[in-house]
Amino acid sequence: MNDNAPEPSFESTPPGSSAGQASDTADFGYRSVPREEKKPLVRAVFDSVAGKYDLMNDLMSLGIHRVWKKIFIADLGPQPGLSLLDLAGGTGDITFGWLKGGGGPAIMTDINASMLSVGRDRAISRGYVHDLSFCVVDAEQIPLPDRSVDRVTIAFGLRNCTDKPAVLREARRVLRPGGRFMCLEFSRVQVAALAPVYDAWSFKVLPNMGAMIAGDRDSYQYLAESIRMFPDQDTLSDMFREAGFARVSCRSLSGGIAAIHSGWRL
Repeated sequence: MNDNAPEPSFESTPPGSSAGQASDTADFGYRSVPREEKKPLVRAVFDSVAGKYDLMNDLMSLGIHRVWKKIFIADLGPQPGLSLLDLAGGTGDITFGWLKGGGGPAIMTDINASMLSVGRDRAISRGYVHDLSFCVVDAEQIPLPDRSVDRVTIAFGLRNCTDKPAVLREARRVLRPGGRFMCLEFSRVQVAALAPVYDAWSFKVLPNMGAMIAGDRDSYQYLAESIRMFPDQDTLSDMFREAGFARVSCRSLSGGIAAIHSGWRL
């Protein structure tokens, strides 16, 4: 395990609907901020929520995020002979699911050292100390050789990346031929009757919940806004193809609240 991981290096995020075109500004939720100013803003969000991240995920999704992750891991298909790079691994749910399912060596990464520290503590407490490494990694600049892993995942992290197409290109670069990249992320609601309920939950309930439980309304307001700025299912699928992935597919979950995107390096 890498106990001396370097400090994270943040990049700002362009508007989610723009497919990552260069700009002097970046979106921070619904706000447009100078590109260089987003680094401390995003870092502050995840430094603030790291300790309560799992609890708040349960409350925000009423526990449904656990079902989504189980589906995601089942689709991922852990196998002993395959290696995993988990980007934006956070507190470890995807990495742990991979190892529990019989997957091979895993590298759990996150750009935020506070989040990765929580994940590492959870891994140790669960006995996941073999075939598991930890490293602070910017998903836009992955420090691995070309064609070095079999599976790459990112769950609820892509929307916080600056240059999303760069993340997709990097994921493909480090995959071996026949390797697969999978992304689990909040997406665009596809059931009209669900939309107003989801909006009310996101923008009225969640910030208040964040204030009461985590003592941080603003971070959860940002998280809700960042979901709305993220590309929809069709746009992200097109971005996968533009990055060079083949056999691109998308599976919407819970009426489109979340979606699993998949692409292969052939």
